[in-house]
Amino acid sequence: MSAVERFARARPRLLRLAYSELGDVGEAEDVVQEAWLRLERADAEAIENLEGWLTTVVGRLALDRLRSARARRETYVGPWLPEPLVSDDPADRVTLDESVSYALLTVLEQLSPAERTAFLLHDVFDVPFGDVAEVVGRTPEAVRQLASRARRHVANERPRFAASRDEHERAVRAFAQAVADGDLESLVAVLDPDVLWTSDGGGRANASLKPVRGEARVARAWAALSRRFVHEPIEVELNGRLGLVLPTGDGHRTVVSFVVGDGRIARIDAIRNPEKLRRL
Repeated sequence: MSAVERFARARPRLLRLAYSELGDVGEAEDVVQEAWLRLERADAEAIENLEGWLTTVVGRLALDRLRSARARRETYVGPWLPEPLVSDDPADRVTLDESVSYALLTVLEQLSPAERTAFLLHDVFDVPFGDVAEVVGRTPEAVRQLASRARRHVANERPRFAASRDEHERAVRAFAQAVADGDLESLVAVLDPDVLWTSDGGGRANASLKPVRGEARVARAWAALSRRFVHEPIEVELNGRLGLVLPTGDGHRTVVSFVVGDGRIARIDAIRNPEKLRRL
């Protein structure tokens, strides 16, 4: 099998890794393209484990970009949320599964670049700690500690009782109906008491500059927002789970991702920055 064929076979996994590290499809594609250029300059036939080699290269390139992106995001207007993947979109070149769920990506945003990379490479992509150490530039023992801290953080942030697909869809559809009706009581009923709502407008679309927490505050805000929607919510698959698209009267769309736990919505992420919705 030629190097081109071997790279093509590995490409979906490499894209998934780069996207998981960066939360940006365009940057992920750039990273994978750079890995291909490096492979062209190398002696591909002499690389025994080509997929492992490519995984290491992509992991290191994505880590470098993530460190740079973190500095840029310090001046970002309002909260920064990952770019969502829509299943009927060309971005579906990235393999969708639970390892790149939108809920996980939002949790990973709270980790340092090294913690995020160590966790993803080892826990999600099954890369040995010795190889992860090469990517991160730390000792294997230090990488174990990075992954362990990240693992604890991810576990603490996830709902106590993760929702099945059916349970997730029931909660999202109940939310959509309540929003369409402007029904405050029904909104409160479907929200977890400690629900967190985050909006990302990036300074290009109106959005709250700070997250909103608590069922009463979130329900009142969404009941008020429902008057601005020009159509009922549209169902869409986001990173492999049911989400919503809300067309509003200001010319911008809102793409909404949900985390459901114990039958209620525990987290709402609303992406309004049009730069992140170009593939929709």
